[in-house]
Amino acid sequence: MKVTILLEEPISVYDLQQELEAIKARDGELGFRAAKTDEYLQKFAKLDIKKAADLKKKLEELNIPRLRTEHVCKLVDVLPVDSEDIKMVLSAYSVTVTNENVAKIADVIKEHRK
Repeated sequence: MKVTILLEEPISVYDLQQELEAIKARDGELGFRAAKTDEYLQKFAKLDIKKAADLKKKLEELNIPRLRTEHVCKLVDVLPVDSEDIKMVLSAYSVTVTNENVAKIADVIKEHRK
């Protein structure tokens, strides 16, 4: 069986958690790797799925130049506490964000961490 990749799109751990729930509902149970992944997500996902989706939407609505979906997903996954943490997360990518935009990101994340 040959697999063809139709679309490659970054997703957050919360999107993955939602997909695993759909697979579990469809198949009745998860395979070994999927079950281990689900166990990890249950342990480390800090928000519920709705809050995470809302956070992702709000970050995308900021329309920050050069901030792509993969960056937004990583910010939602990590939930950095302050501006310095946001800069640290984004330093893994070749993207520069102004201090003003980092402050906007920090405000949105703080709002959803409560």
